[in-house]
Amino acid sequence: MAIFSVYVVNKAGGLIYQLDSYAPRAEAEKTFSYPLDLLLKLHDERVLVAFGQRDGIRVGHAVLAINGVDVNGKYTADGKEVLEYLGNPANYPVSIRFGRPRLTSNEKLMLASMFHSLFAIGSQLSPEQGSSGIEMLETDTFKLHCFQTLTEMPIRCELFDQNLKLALEVAEKAGTFGPGS
Repeated sequence: MAIFSVYVVNKAGGLIYQLDSYAPRAEAEKTFSYPLDLLLKLHDERVLVAFGQRDGIRVGHAVLAINGVDVNGKYTADGKEVLEYLGNPANYPVSIRFGRPRLTSNEKLMLASMFHSLFAIGSQLSPEQGSSGIEMLETDTFKLHCFQTLTEMPIRCELFDQNLKLALEVAEKAGTFGPGS
């Protein structure tokens, strides 16, 4: 079982350490002729597929690269605006790589804070006195585990196994977390 990321959240719900140990895989790459049969829109400074699923390309996928040039937000690595570039018939045929976008720093902060809130609500609504809150949230594609340290600082990990839990316990006893701590 793979570990996608680790979040260390303080008692107030603030993200104090986060580690990604994966690279989002490209879901699909396809060569298109003009006009595109997909509707692309700018959302949260990313170019996303808004309509037109096909060949492994799904609504919500982001444009990751155009003709092998990486896309960062709404611009290619060489400074061209993606929607403007794709709107010009002279640039076709064009090869576009689509996939799930990486989380931004702000989205990681919101995710950690939101999970902390759910953890706190779960602790308070539990029918058992002294409940430790959420231990695991399971979906069909991932498991979200919560490990609370002896110092009551919860550690959240996506898709973690026993080896990581043991490593976190050893790290907690040693008192170090991540680079520079």
